[in-house]
Amino acid sequence: MTTVLVNAGPWLPVPPGGYGGIENVVATLVPELRRLGVRVVLATVGTSELEVDELLCPLAGPRFESVAAPYNQVSGIAHAHMHEVAAELRRRTDVDVVHDHLEVVGPAVLAAMGRSAPPALQTLHWDLRKHADFYERFDGGGRVRFAAVSRSQLERAPENLRAQAMGVVPLAVPTPAGAAGGSGGAPGEHALVLARITADKGQDVAVRVARAAGVPLVLAGPVAGIGEPGELRERLAAGEERLLAHPDVRYWCEEVAPHVDGEQVRWVGCVGGEEKERLLRSARALLTPIRWAEPGATAVVEALGRGVPVVGTPLGVLPTLVEHGVTGFLADTEAGLAACLRDVGRIRAEDCRAAAARWTPEAMARSYLDLYDALLEAAG
Repeated sequence: MTTVLVNAGPWLPVPPGGYGGIENVVATLVPELRRLGVRVVLATVGTSELEVDELLCPLAGPRFESVAAPYNQVSGIAHAHMHEVAAELRRRTDVDVVHDHLEVVGPAVLAAMGRSAPPALQTLHWDLRKHADFYERFDGGGRVRFAAVSRSQLERAPENLRAQAMGVVPLAVPTPAGAAGGSGGAPGEHALVLARITADKGQDVAVRVARAAGVPLVLAGPVAGIGEPGELRERLAAGEERLLAHPDVRYWCEEVAPHVDGEQVRWVGCVGGEEKERLLRSARALLTPIRWAEPGATAVVEALGRGVPVVGTPLGVLPTLVEHGVTGFLADTEAGLAACLRDVGRIRAEDCRAAAARWTPEAMARSYLDLYDALLEAAG
């Protein structure tokens, strides 16, 4: 039996309570790996509740609230996590492969360990241009390799990184229970943005687009790691200096919050479970007016799986996931997005669900099993 250490990192529990793209992917992948006969050791934070064979928790609680703080304030978090992961890998001999999800610090530490660590595969979840100095120079020595989550992500990667990539494995989300719900013919009332509130996700654009289309808007996602509206209000009122300096908080206060009126535009904070399901299934459309080349977009797959069309900008992986005029619409101007949002009633829910059926958890897990085998063979 193959044993894989899956490194989810120190930012959020697995599964996350609400927002958590990478952690949701890990929570989707691990049960399928175990079902296919893999023994999984999960490196995460102490509040994780995913059922695994072994749990390694270097840090007791999640540190997501600190993730966008200045480097000199938070650089120790990822390194503290990886220090214990490295110590665990040196201590034991039964781990065959490390499947890493910790940006930059994960592959850097694993490569520095050389043959004292098992071969490692890192899934690339982010924009590969933001750490160009690292990716243009990194050498995994044939023992640390990479998997992209979309072809468009890999195409934008530095040549040095592309040479060390083993393939592309699209992200999957759990199949929704039941086929009812969703849009198509009789769209719901609200448009939904399901994302961390930050400038790259374009919530300010979503506000203007929804107003122009005459459609109510629901924003779901955390601000600087804070998922409760009441908590954010209290902490802002208290004048927490570190919180006020956070770029996502400044974006929220200046560009988004002034438009949140509780009627036309609502912010519901982080959502999960039944609340998230209700918001998705009753949505007119998922609105994704992103400003960056999103590599994976699990929220898009979640929406399509529930028969909900997607309206977004044609960046990153979105042209791969959304078939214009069939499962949603893509437009590169706010006026175009507003027109698309008004027109989603002609998108059929069954076409959305059929598209999402291509990205199943089992398919993702089997693709990774193939890459684990190839990695072990290549690393000798």
